[in-house]
Amino acid sequence: MSDIDAKLAALGIVLPAPAAPVANYVPFVVTGQLLVISGQLCFGPDGKLADRHKGKLGAEVFNEAGLEAARFCAINVLAQAKAALGGDLDRIRRCVRLGGFINAAPHFAALPAIMNGASDLMVQVLGDKGRHARSTIGVAELPADAAVEVEAMFEIA
Repeated sequence: MSDIDAKLAALGIVLPAPAAPVANYVPFVVTGQLLVISGQLCFGPDGKLADRHKGKLGAEVFNEAGLEAARFCAINVLAQAKAALGGDLDRIRRCVRLGGFINAAPHFAALPAIMNGASDLMVQVLGDKGRHARSTIGVAELPADAAVEVEAMFEIA
């Protein structure tokens, strides 16, 4: 068992089967020493989008559910990374960047706090290798009315 798999197990996290693309794109690209993961929605362990993770932060979705949604996005990012790396997450040298898209009502300003659900998970799982640059953007809509979407870039061995 890899070190990262052991950390996931210690946190009680089982990576789901990676979600298939829903349009004309690939779920990840490996180029040189970079692994780029396409935006991942907040599908739960059952592979479905829970009602509490649908809609806009600051309207239909409350902060606690938004944090959970961002965490699920990060788990799905790691599931794609595992697929991209042939099952060997220990090839991750560091999380370089996370990009977060928050389906937000116009007045909702706590975007960074919601994105911490994803950022905190990366640090929990990867330690200092999980500290990353980040952008967080409020958007008018996301696919499937998801509350959060997260994309990532990793340096790999």
